[in-house]
Amino acid sequence: MTTLFGRRARLRWLHLILGGALLMPYFLAALVLVGSLRPDATLFMSLPHQLVAFVCALPMAAVTALFPPARPLSVAAARALCGLPAGRQLADGPARTRQARVRTAAWYTTHLALGGIVSATTLSLPPLALSLMVLPFSKAVRDSPVVAPPEGLDRSWILALSPLAGIATLLAVAVCAALAGALLAGRAPVLLGPTPEDRLAAAERRAADLAVRNRLARELHDSVGHALSAVTLQAGAARRVLDSDPEFVREALAAIEETTRRTVGELDSVLGLLRSGEEHGAAGTTGPALDALDGLLKHCGVPVSLTVRGEPGTVPAAVSREAYRIVQEGLSNALRHGGPGVAVELRITVRATDVEIVMDNPLPERPAAVRPGGGRGLRGVAERAVLLGGRAEAGPHDGAWRLTARLPLRTDGQEKK
Repeated sequence: MTTLFGRRARLRWLHLILGGALLMPYFLAALVLVGSLRPDATLFMSLPHQLVAFVCALPMAAVTALFPPARPLSVAAARALCGLPAGRQLADGPARTRQARVRTAAWYTTHLALGGIVSATTLSLPPLALSLMVLPFSKAVRDSPVVAPPEGLDRSWILALSPLAGIATLLAVAVCAALAGALLAGRAPVLLGPTPEDRLAAAERRAADLAVRNRLARELHDSVGHALSAVTLQAGAARRVLDSDPEFVREALAAIEETTRRTVGELDSVLGLLRSGEEHGAAGTTGPALDALDGLLKHCGVPVSLTVRGEPGTVPAAVSREAYRIVQEGLSNALRHGGPGVAVELRITVRATDVEIVMDNPLPERPAAVRPGGGRGLRGVAERAVLLGGRAEAGPHDGAWRLTARLPLRTDGQEKK
């Protein structure tokens, strides 16, 4: 009985009634069309003409379902009322391809056709069933020209069986609705499920989301990692000369304060983008660029010799931000492996087609201990360069450690800003 009268059966019956309601405009338009061909017919009293109008209404419904917004509406109704099998996925968004539109039209037409049949039986058969159930007990019902049994069927034993016939009629309506609802639920994943194009688009959206999150993760790694390395080494150096060189301690504390203040601002910006979850905001992430290098070099914790050739102001904003992060990561590596006193030589060359970053620092006398969670900085530098269509490499060079990155000024066919 749950299959016929349970909650899922009731929701599916409501879904079918909705289909019958959606069919009515098409049915009335088809009825008018049939009436124009047979002006002498009484359309609303003629079952053959109504069946013809019903058949003609279905192609009209199929045509309107070819429009893209039809699929989201059908999917929303199916998810809410159809009681779909567990694990079956429906497509999201309008139907854009021909295959998706044809599937949607097939579903919509099936929904309206079955809904029209179930709605008609729901409206007509229950009153008849109730009349049959009270027929043996009411002379007024038996004398009614609408319900009165035909001559020869008004015998007492037939009248005694009429309540059973009424109950059977109600069960037939329930069975009809249950079968139609089960048919729709079974066809929904096929006709409203994602097409290969939908799956490809969903995969591209997921890949874009992952790319955005990876970008933000790199921002956090480079910004926070650099700040922690600089603050840790400067604090350690200040502690060692606390009694002998107060001036150095004051400079170290000022550098620690400036580094942490700048990093907190960058951290708030990145976390705000993560909380918002807006892809367009992440794609246009604002952050420090090459014009902010002076502040970075002043408080990075190592002496830096900077040489700039060309005009950094002509570098596009996206390239300039990545260049800043590459320099920041290079300084972090020099600070971690060489210590606060290591001298770094930084050369930035802006050409007509690209910007080149070359950073040299002495190799440490002994290998530095690898800190837990480390080892991602140079890989992040390479990823930043590759995303812009450039390249980066790092390794020993003439007795020093050299980091080289070359970033094109035009990416994805865009002109320089």
